[in-house]
Amino acid sequence: MGVTKEEVESSLTTKLNPTHLEVIDTSGGCGASFAIEIVSEQFEGKRLLERHRLVNAALENEMKEIHALSIKIALTPEQWKQQQST
Repeated sequence: MGVTKEEVESSLTTKLNPTHLEVIDTSGGCGASFAIEIVSEQFEGKRLLERHRLVNAALENEMKEIHALSIKIALTPEQWKQQQST
C-alpha cells in the first residue's frame, strides 16, 4: 500500500508549517507519485536545492514508499505573494 495524500500533507504541515500547501496524488490513487506546491518561511535564505532537500527530509518516512515526487513550487511567503500579484 502506498502513501496517502493526507499523510504527505500532515508531515509537511507538521515539519515545515507552510502558509500554502497543495498536494496532488498523480499516481492514480496508489500513493506512489505526488506533485507538491509548498510555501514556507523555513525556505527564507535557502536556494532551491536546499528547499527541495527540506521537503524530502520532512517526508523521510513517506519517501520509502513514494516513487516519484515533483516539487512544482517551493517558495517563501514573500515570493509567493509576488507571484500571485503578477
